[in-house]
Amino acid sequence: MKIPFYHLLTLALCMMTGIASAQDIVITGSKVPVIETENGPVRGYIHDNVHTFKGIPYAQANRFEAATNPTKWDAVRSTTMYGPVSPLINPTTTIQDESEFVFDHDWGFPNEDCLSLNVWSPNVSDGKTRPVLFWIHGGGFTTGSSHELPSYDGENLAKNGDVVVVSINHRLNVLGFLDLSAYGDKYAQSANNSIMDMVKALEWVKNNIANFGGDPNNVTIFGQSGGGAKVSTLMAMPKAKGLFHKAINQSGSFRTAMLEKEDTQAIAKETLTILGLNANTVDSIQHIPFETLASTSSQALKIVAEQMRAAGKPVIGFGLNWGPSKDGNVLPYQLGTKEALAVSRDIPFMIGTAKNEFAPFANMRFVGASEETIMAHIKETYKDKADAYIGAVKKAYPKDTDPKDLLDVDTMFRPGAVMEANDKSSLNGAPVYMYLFTWQSPVFDGKYKALHCMELPFVFDNIDLANHMTGGGEEAHKLAKKMSKAWINFARTGNPNHDGLPEWPAYNSKNTATMHFNTTCEVKPQLDKELFEIVRNK
Repeated sequence: MKIPFYHLLTLALCMMTGIASAQDIVITGSKVPVIETENGPVRGYIHDNVHTFKGIPYAQANRFEAATNPTKWDAVRSTTMYGPVSPLINPTTTIQDESEFVFDHDWGFPNEDCLSLNVWSPNVSDGKTRPVLFWIHGGGFTTGSSHELPSYDGENLAKNGDVVVVSINHRLNVLGFLDLSAYGDKYAQSANNSIMDMVKALEWVKNNIANFGGDPNNVTIFGQSGGGAKVSTLMAMPKAKGLFHKAINQSGSFRTAMLEKEDTQAIAKETLTILGLNANTVDSIQHIPFETLASTSSQALKIVAEQMRAAGKPVIGFGLNWGPSKDGNVLPYQLGTKEALAVSRDIPFMIGTAKNEFAPFANMRFVGASEETIMAHIKETYKDKADAYIGAVKKAYPKDTDPKDLLDVDTMFRPGAVMEANDKSSLNGAPVYMYLFTWQSPVFDGKYKALHCMELPFVFDNIDLANHMTGGGEEAHKLAKKMSKAWINFARTGNPNHDGLPEWPAYNSKNTATMHFNTTCEVKPQLDKELFEIVRNK
């Protein structure tokens, strides 16, 4: 068998410098193989035998119009740097020192021409087809990017699991969701352009990923927070059917419904009114500065939210904001309905949350507070149900001993995840697996606990890259090996079980089997039913 030159080069470097130091060598330029895509040839770089390609265009789009294939190129395109990110409604201009240390964001550089993706592959020339893990970033539907957090780097996951990892940038906020469908055919799907961008990226994977060593017939979509919500949205989307084969929603079950067309069109109409535009001049909106568009559309959201409240309509999510909507075409069904669930009946599904999510942030004022102060707060919040609340938390987490632990249990994200798992498993279709990430970070004296996003370094096996969040250390690395292998096995077979974990049964509403990821991993039934009831009815 002929061994490619770049593999011989890597081997020689290992022999000369030793294995450990050879892992730090980056191979670039003509020594790296060129990969053909349907749009043109690309060349990335190689690090630790992982072939990395960043910023590959998968589509292009005029503002508020449907994405199309990018303009083809003939010369080899260098793809060694992440592409632009979707502009933010409220760009970050100040830093909160401690929390920013924990998250360690990379905000990227904004540009509306942001439809690009990244690929990590263990090998591009051995003829193998590997499972594909297609990552969708968080940030709700308004912020974020494929490289916003150090956790998102796909190199270790690709290397350790012999899988191909793909991550994407796509349009967000007003750029991805302003519903101009009432103003002409070219805006027909504008209410859900952001979601259709993801479909376009999945189509790119279907047509191109084999050239990168990936299997287009074994694609797992996974995402966290807003990315998890995007996963569940794609699962309810007929136009995405057949483009992925397994799905994982991490801390993303916070939306149980979508806006209806009359509401999204009202937001667009109000935006045009503020801008001084109408049906005859609507195309001008494609050229106004983004800052103006961001400001006026944010005003429109507030106005329509008040109108909805006055009409007795529920305001979806954490206040009216940008996101997918039931448009009758791209998304024909409300989330959670039988019709929506049936679209992905045969898709194996993993779903879960972190134990604490945003609760540590909400309760920072109680760090170091006395037990009396915390108990007084619980009494004030839950009144005659205070004792029942305390008992329910202790039932769910009997090993917790710090009084502040009583406050820091998430009751925002996990109830939705349980509901979604119950709904999906009731179909008697593909299996559902439920998890709860309970490992507590030691950083800053442990006050961030199992924070929102805390499981990501473990899933991607990026403990060192994200050591500001994890604190690093042997314990974290051991759990990362177990978790990343579970995600890899699920992507490979639809079953996350492996010999490093206790037996993880498929979930249903009777056994409520939930894998608790911690220093010691355990499967437990749902222990927080009473807690959810008390919080819901307080």
